[in-house]
Amino acid sequence: MNQKQQSILQWLAPVVLGVTALSCVAFLLFRGSDKPLELRAPGADHAPAGESGSRPNPVLSGKLVQGAAADPTPLPGAWPGFRGINQDGISPDPTPILKTWQAGEPREIWGVDVGEGYAGPAIFEGRVYLMDYDREKRQDTLRCLSLADGRELWRFAYPVSIKRNHGMSRTVPTVTPKVTVAMGPKCHVLAVDTKTGTLKWGLDLVKDHGVTVPQWYAGECPLIDQDRVVLGTGGPESLLIAVHPETGQVIWKSPNPREWKMTHSSVAAMEFEGVRMYVYCANNGVVGVSADTGAPLWETGEWKISIATVPTPLILPGGRIFLSGGYNAGSLMLQLKKIDGKFQAQTLFRLEPEIFGATQQSPILLQNHIFGVRPDGKFVCLDLQGKVVWTSEQGQQFGIGPYMAADGVFFAINDSGLLRLVAADPARYRLLAQAQVLKGRESWGPPALAGGRLIVRDLTRMVCLDVGSK
Repeated sequence: MNQKQQSILQWLAPVVLGVTALSCVAFLLFRGSDKPLELRAPGADHAPAGESGSRPNPVLSGKLVQGAAADPTPLPGAWPGFRGINQDGISPDPTPILKTWQAGEPREIWGVDVGEGYAGPAIFEGRVYLMDYDREKRQDTLRCLSLADGRELWRFAYPVSIKRNHGMSRTVPTVTPKVTVAMGPKCHVLAVDTKTGTLKWGLDLVKDHGVTVPQWYAGECPLIDQDRVVLGTGGPESLLIAVHPETGQVIWKSPNPREWKMTHSSVAAMEFEGVRMYVYCANNGVVGVSADTGAPLWETGEWKISIATVPTPLILPGGRIFLSGGYNAGSLMLQLKKIDGKFQAQTLFRLEPEIFGATQQSPILLQNHIFGVRPDGKFVCLDLQGKVVWTSEQGQQFGIGPYMAADGVFFAINDSGLLRLVAADPARYRLLAQAQVLKGRESWGPPALAGGRLIVRDLTRMVCLDVGSK
């Protein structure tokens, strides 16, 4: 081979490799979404920082549409956002839960069709809030339904064009008595009056803060804490921001010198050594910032996931933070310490993924044990030193479906809509009941529980179940 031929081959090689790679990605993206999440290619719908800087904010052009339903029947209980009242996946609702199911139980109270996605509901004062996507009208849609019968009270919708990418919406609104805040798939944040749905403010995080939309779209759920809305942004000038819930005005920005990016993980609040802080998993590490000022308190690059960071940090007593992920990340336990007046995050231990990891759902701390579903689909109980106490039995896999705890039990649903009732027992795994409650696929949306009514969903349908004891 002469020198000229070698030069031509050297020029062609990266072109051929690039075309081959693009062909593989296209094949994976368009062959359908029946493959497990672990095997899917990342989405290609990233929005570069500063994209279309002069574009108008679509949230501000949104419209409020009233539904046909009357004011909802007052019902007890609340699940006002991602992971419930205390952001821990545990319901403090005193309503007793039925511990055994007969044929036909749990009874479906109502069901509604929803846009493709994995967005979970929030429940507050007899209303259900869902961040949805109307594919036909090309609109992000915050829907408010009656908990009693599922009828729509109102919806606030604004125009956004979204391509199918293994579902569209995948966030949970955060509800307070005055304001409800939600994030759309392309990082639009809106705040509305909780009862009427009237728009208070809207942000376009891509335009306003240079955010890059994560692969598979935004999965972060807004945190409202101490009269501020806290968002992990990963923009060039702010790793996190806090805004006023009534006006959307920026209270503080955390610097982002390492240019870490937004992930699907949500912000967690914690107290340590008398200091309130917010913990966030960015794409290349974990950071803790002051709740009062947003100033960085500590960071570590020991935890990062190659493809998608999804679970929220699990806050444990004594300044410990348990991090878990999929894609062979396993899990990591951090210990915060204060040395010479400065915070440090030290690694206590790591667990390999076959011991424990979590692809999508965040683990739960209950009775001084950590409960969750690892990548092989088994439900697992760990002690706080990372030792496996028990796993679910052979044949009782849960896929990458969600789970929550209430009244001494776990509600855990697998990929295909099989709901299992599992005893919240750190001593051993005990299956109490199971029922097929959804007929679709990809039942991955976080559930919500209030007053003995459990709301679960699959890719295209959401149902409300009667799980309270008679």
